[in-house]
Formats: sequence, C-alpha cells, structure tokens
Amino acid sequence: MTEITKNGTAPGAPDPELVERAQRRRYSAEYKLRIVREADACTAPGEVGALLRREGLYTSHLTYWRKQRDAGALDALGRPRGRKPGDRRDAQIAELKRRLERSEAELCKARKVIEVQGKVSALLEQMLDTGGASESGSTGR
Repeated sequence: MTEITKNGTAPGAPDPELVERAQRRRYSAEYKLRIVREADACTAPGEVGALLRREGLYTSHLTYWRKQRDAGALDALGRPRGRKPGDRRDAQIAELKRRLERSEAELCKARKVIEVQGKVSALLEQMLDTGGASESGSTGR
C-alpha cells in the first residue's frame, strides 16, 4: 500500500501546490561555438536536426548563434563581463596625489606659524628695547 502525505499525494510526487518558476536557459560562449561547429560539420540530411534534438535546441538558436559568430560577438562573450579591473598604478597615483595635497597644506600652515612667530619675536624684541631704554633713562637722573 502507498503512503499518502498530508496534501494527498504520494511521497515522491511533486507538490501540486508549489508552482515552480521557469528558468531561462543560459549557454556559454564555448558551448555555442561547439554547437555551431558541430552543425557546420554535418553533411548528411537530418544530422543537424538530430544534433538539435539531442541538445534540446531550436533552429532559431542555431541561426542566431551563427550571426553572433559572424559578427565576432561569441569571441566577446567569452571574455569576463563587467568593468575592467583598474590599473594598480592609477590607485597609487591617486594616493600619492592625496598625500601631496595634504603635505602642501601642512607646509602652508607651518609657514604661516613661522611667520607669526617671527612677528611675535620682533614685537617682543621691540618692546624690550623700548622698555629697557626708558628704564635706563629714568635711573640716570
């Protein structure tokens, strides 16, 4: 006797409540080129149809892939997708530019501090000279 699950189906049967979403088939560039080459190598009548049936493909796949091959798109499909990795030197140059800007800003600040210190020193020196001259003049009477 067969077992029946809670939803009324046999244990190995797919759940009728679960709706599977169809997935679009994806073919690699190598696979497409291999199939196109095999189809081009077929000479006897019916060989291309047998190839397509064996692989589960349609003639439209074959014609589209041939157009892609002739346009050179299959070679481009073999390359990795996305943005090309950046050159290490570009990152190093950007980092060095940031360091240079930071160093130049610090140098500008240091120059201003030195300039202010020089002015303060000159002012203090001037004040001491004037203060010393007035003191010596007052004691000399």
